[in-house]
Amino acid sequence: MSKKLTSRAEDYSKWYNELVVKADLAENSAVRGCMVIKPYGYAIWEKMQAELDKMFKETGHQNAYFPLFVPKSLFEAEEKNAEGFAKECAIVTHYRLQNDPDKPGKLRVDPEAKLEEELIVRPTSEAIIWNTYRGWIQSYRDLPLLINQWANVVRWEMRTRLFLRTAEFLWQEGHTAHETKAEAMAEAKLMNNVYATFAEKFMAIPVIQGLKTESERFAGAEETFCIEALMQDGKALQAGTSHFLGQNFAKAFDVKFANKEGKQDYVWATSWGVSTRLMGALIMTHSDDNGLVLPPSLAPNQVVIVPIYKSEEDLNAITDVANGIITDLRAKGVTVKYDNRTTQRPGAKFAQHELQGVPLRIAIGARDLENGTVELARRDTLTKTVVSLSDLNTTVENLLKEIQESLFNKALNFRDNHITEVDNFEDFKQVLESKTGFISAHWDGTAETEDKIKEITKATIRCIPLDDKVEEGVCVYTGNPSKRRVLFAKAY
Repeated sequence: MSKKLTSRAEDYSKWYNELVVKADLAENSAVRGCMVIKPYGYAIWEKMQAELDKMFKETGHQNAYFPLFVPKSLFEAEEKNAEGFAKECAIVTHYRLQNDPDKPGKLRVDPEAKLEEELIVRPTSEAIIWNTYRGWIQSYRDLPLLINQWANVVRWEMRTRLFLRTAEFLWQEGHTAHETKAEAMAEAKLMNNVYATFAEKFMAIPVIQGLKTESERFAGAEETFCIEALMQDGKALQAGTSHFLGQNFAKAFDVKFANKEGKQDYVWATSWGVSTRLMGALIMTHSDDNGLVLPPSLAPNQVVIVPIYKSEEDLNAITDVANGIITDLRAKGVTVKYDNRTTQRPGAKFAQHELQGVPLRIAIGARDLENGTVELARRDTLTKTVVSLSDLNTTVENLLKEIQESLFNKALNFRDNHITEVDNFEDFKQVLESKTGFISAHWDGTAETEDKIKEITKATIRCIPLDDKVEEGVCVYTGNPSKRRVLFAKAY
């Protein structure tokens, strides 16, 4: 298979799809809309998972696991949540197959094995979790209850794309219960901050924190906080959400507690989650026409060493030096791979590691051994330098930090250069089609205007930024009074 990718400028969508497959991240499976995450792609997800899990535990959360199946009656208990996900649900109706008497060698559903109650394959877990919490919470002494789950969910999407939108995907979902409204609201904000910190510090993706409009909120939530990122094609991507659920789920599942005065009250709730969609964000924020560009914090291999040799004797001598480099770098916490495969030429190895986004590549040949040097190549800039072995450890450490910061700053500059303030609808449409990116514009606060703008332009309100100042103005579409700007964009 050719390693050359379609250019981003020619066809961004095709470039993305090719890159995911050719970089060995994932592929489509035999199940419609579902993907196979391959070892290299899963290694990146594992790094994301490890960092997030550490951050969750540092903020007092514990992991648990809840069933994949949700009885239909439980799913229906919180009406808005059920309505919001109803069209995406997969449903189990039978529990057994039997041989088909009309088609030898084939199976059919056993009509006698119909479930007494249908089971929903979880699109999200609020229903099963809150039904469980009813037995866990009796008193204020049981609060707060801070639980996270790493799991898979199923949402029967009709139009799918690897990592960005699949019928089944991996995620984490936090579900917490609190004594007061203020405590629950603080939790929702805290976890949105955790997501923002993770995106910026580890993924090198700048994000805007904000609130979703009522029509864009999570089904069953009273407020939805979010982080929004901007991809290289000028489209936005929702990278994480955190929901203040009020007492809606507590009332739906009768989760009460005895407060400090001895009176019964409903608990206050949050839920929050990110998914393998983050993989899509990582790819589309940093990568180029040569392949993946990975921030060192999340790269499975931060450094790869490639020997260049003509004889077995050369290889043995290079391997001795490489082993010393590996020992020293691993002692400093750097992940290193020694690519001594004899089935590939150095040029093919270089191309593969460039395609897969390894941040730093070290090439060592016989002449390098004589000179006490190595060739060091950066993936982000595609530049090469000759470095002495004595300076290598320090150089690698410094470059990994520099690459991480450089990727973030590059993405930040792109994002900031693609936030455009507009004050009339003609400019709104013109910017959306030519420059793309986020459009900062006044909105009159009505769902009707929001829907009309979406119908005309396909742009949605991505968020009401948390850190923007109040600014009197008039709605970009209706001319009605507005108290602040919001961010519009076309989105994934």
